[in-house]
Amino acid sequence: MQLFLRYYFHLPIFLRLLLTVILFMITFGIIIHILEPVNFPTLFDGIWWAFVTGATVGYGDYVPLSTTGKIVAIMLILAGGGLVTFYMATISASTLTHEQDLSKGKVEFKGKDHIILVGWNERTRQLIQIIREHFPSDQIVLVDHTMDKLDYRHSHVHFIKGDITEDKVMDKANVKLARSAMVTADPSRKEKQSDQFIIHSIVALIGYNANLTIIAEILTENQRINALRAGAKTVLRSNDFMSSLFYHELYRSEPAQPFQLLLDILTERKFLEEQLPKELKGKPVTDGLHLYLEENRQLIGYKRDGKLHMDLTPQQFFQSNDTLIFLSPLR
Repeated sequence: MQLFLRYYFHLPIFLRLLLTVILFMITFGIIIHILEPVNFPTLFDGIWWAFVTGATVGYGDYVPLSTTGKIVAIMLILAGGGLVTFYMATISASTLTHEQDLSKGKVEFKGKDHIILVGWNERTRQLIQIIREHFPSDQIVLVDHTMDKLDYRHSHVHFIKGDITEDKVMDKANVKLARSAMVTADPSRKEKQSDQFIIHSIVALIGYNANLTIIAEILTENQRINALRAGAKTVLRSNDFMSSLFYHELYRSEPAQPFQLLLDILTERKFLEEQLPKELKGKPVTDGLHLYLEENRQLIGYKRDGKLHMDLTPQQFFQSNDTLIFLSPLR
């Protein structure tokens, strides 16, 4: 009995209440079946009557006729009705509490093969939108320590509030079973402080999941190598990228709009790299252009001995060590 009570009180409250309601109704069903076996010929008839009466539904298909049976019915209505009402109210309150905890980032994520985004900013918001458009089945976990609540419009994103370098936060985000992580720069910090936090985050994530693919945004060039040493697979230098865009916008030729063109391309296409297939070895570059156009892929250049070549001409020929660069549809 003591073991049962210990197990019972360790159950979630709504399970305890449900178990109590079931046992309560079964008990009254047994009692009424014993008291009036003619009106309640089977044990199930008595249990059915108890549930219907306790829930204050009262179909009237089974009715106690004896005085004792009616007293039992009164007790069931008074006690059972209150118990069922309390159970339903508890479920409603628990559901509301869970919903609030979910929006406040207090609920742990139990899925796997998900993407973890660290830091909430405009870049992250747009990234989530693009992922949802092209890969709607991918699960996204957002970890941020500055937000108090995730907007209801991002209900498809699981929010975890906290510092990603803390074990309890990584447990909630289920980092051990994640597929990849993107660590973005914190706009509220100075550049050096932001880079140091990102490197610290990379070390913590790799320490928790050595197989995790990490993409990191670094603001200063001298911290790029440290981010790679920490375990990041790819380091994005957003300041360098934006400086190049500013330059192209300043010295662009009308009516070209470099920023908008690049944004449109990256929204609809993705970059791919592949080793040169054997059938193209020694062949003119134009053969590759025609071949890959039939596959809805645009050959835009190739790498040879670490050098990028994008000026493709009919006089160029592929070599066996070339790596081809394409623009390909996102899906």
